[in-house]
Amino acid sequence: MDELVERVDDQDRALGVVVSRRQAVRESWLHRVAVTVCRDERGRILVHRRSEELSRFPGFYEVVVGGAVGVGESYEQAAARELAEELGVRVLPRLLFTFLNRSGLSPHWLGVHEAVAPDTVAADPDEVAWHGWLTEPELRSALLEWRFTPDSHEAFSRYLAFRTAHTSPRADPER
Repeated sequence: MDELVERVDDQDRALGVVVSRRQAVRESWLHRVAVTVCRDERGRILVHRRSEELSRFPGFYEVVVGGAVGVGESYEQAAARELAEELGVRVLPRLLFTFLNRSGLSPHWLGVHEAVAPDTVAADPDEVAWHGWLTEPELRSALLEWRFTPDSHEAFSRYLAFRTAHTSPRADPER
């Protein structure tokens, strides 16, 4: 059964039109997707390889865990649901930012979250063929060598830029 999503406009406002995700992708209609960058207590990042049985990007690696935002769901609710479904992790992810992503199969609004997850996850084998925890330097190397989804590249580069902008010391306004 295909997921139902709400169409949105180029400002991420709901249009009041419900369609199947398959149709939204096929017609390039804007809709919402929620993803989460999972870190462990040591700061490593969860990376996984998608199952070969998936219709979208089978066997590709991902830096994010997520999926479509269902009808009536918020980005945060969808991100939490996807973490529970795909990894068996019950945490509340924190929405960092959204952006209009044109790098996947079709354009969509992408809500990027962050969550601290336990080292041990119960990955759904129908979704996840392999997973592991990588340091940022290991992940940077993997992004150059492994076959990652377009969303992973785009979301992770924006995630790193967001973290840099929000953790760097601010200039002294008196200077």
